[in-house]
Amino acid sequence: MIRSLTASLAVIGATLVAPLATAPAHADGAGVGTPWVVSVGDSYISGEAGRWAGSSNSSSARADALGSTAYYDNATGTGEAINRCHRSKSAEIHIGGGVKSLNLACSGAKTGTATGSEFKPGLDFYSGSAGVGQARALQTFATTNNVRMVVVSIGGNDFNFAGIIQQCVTDFLTSPSWWKDYCNDDSSVTSNFTSANVTAVKSKIAGALTNVRTAMRNAGYADTQWTMLVQTYPSPIPNGGGIRYSQSGYTRQNTGGCGFWDNDATWANNSALPTINNTVTGAISQAGITNSKVLSLSSAFNGRRLCETGVGLYEEVGIANWLSTGAVDKTEWVNQIRTVTTAGDSPYYIQESLHPNYWGQLAVRNCVRQAWNGGTPKGGSCVRSSTGLLNGEPRMALQ
Repeated sequence: MIRSLTASLAVIGATLVAPLATAPAHADGAGVGTPWVVSVGDSYISGEAGRWAGSSNSSSARADALGSTAYYDNATGTGEAINRCHRSKSAEIHIGGGVKSLNLACSGAKTGTATGSEFKPGLDFYSGSAGVGQARALQTFATTNNVRMVVVSIGGNDFNFAGIIQQCVTDFLTSPSWWKDYCNDDSSVTSNFTSANVTAVKSKIAGALTNVRTAMRNAGYADTQWTMLVQTYPSPIPNGGGIRYSQSGYTRQNTGGCGFWDNDATWANNSALPTINNTVTGAISQAGITNSKVLSLSSAFNGRRLCETGVGLYEEVGIANWLSTGAVDKTEWVNQIRTVTTAGDSPYYIQESLHPNYWGQLAVRNCVRQAWNGGTPKGGSCVRSSTGLLNGEPRMALQ
């Protein structure tokens, strides 16, 4: 009886072990396979304006680093997967070095998905005929790919970023220098920064970050298996005293593409930007994201900002084009603000206005790579460390 039982157990054991010995390799997924980094969020991470390396009013060709296919990201490389998401080839997430990358971000995205004339996937689980939300897309992708870091930029559009810029430029163009109409005291602007609205936006951002975490959990990840790298927003223009064009006349906008009164430019840096960035970082705590790091970009472009003294348009600094020696150090890393009249019949999009251009995208990419830190992600402040290019990118430091 004992011998018979032993023999039976041996057969059962062989039956259980045999399939394990011949089972196929585990599919890539949580903790298995080549590591991936994924970006989710808005235009400040999708790669908006990444086509242009600097600016020129004489010829767009002087600054055209990537050409007309700059934003093509569909499977066949023939167009955009989602119209006007502007996921450029120079987007920061493509850090290389044996790490694969996926850009799910979309220009114009808010925390929640918007449908209508243009589909803008938010950081949610929306699913409809137009497409899916970025959290849902992340969940689907992470299920079969080893996502180790998710980089997030969100909240600017919930603060009505585009509307604020439009109001500031309108006030500059429609009021004289002897009777300046500042945007920072307009109700359409101040309403975005009331205590109540800041609290509301913080909750929206916290909800979006929670959705990202939920997506990863649903895909089979423990929180310890991946890192959420939340980035803040950079300063795109200097304080008023650092703008190289006079406030008198219209040169500041018509030539430089930076139509802000000095007072408004200084307010943007000293009040609006800190409020937005503090709301973003505060949302991390509110959401209770324990596996997060912060990539501070607030000073990343200092010295290379739009209309800043020390840099200029190609024709202003005497450089032929973006391939010329020294172009990265003498031209701007932020795209000009364009209106209907200044965009005109040109290859520029108005939505590219005031976004990191080709140089800016690659500068942040450098810092994202440093934040990846060989697979042990860390946070810090991204700043310029030196002049020139290293491996085709601006020299940056993560401090």
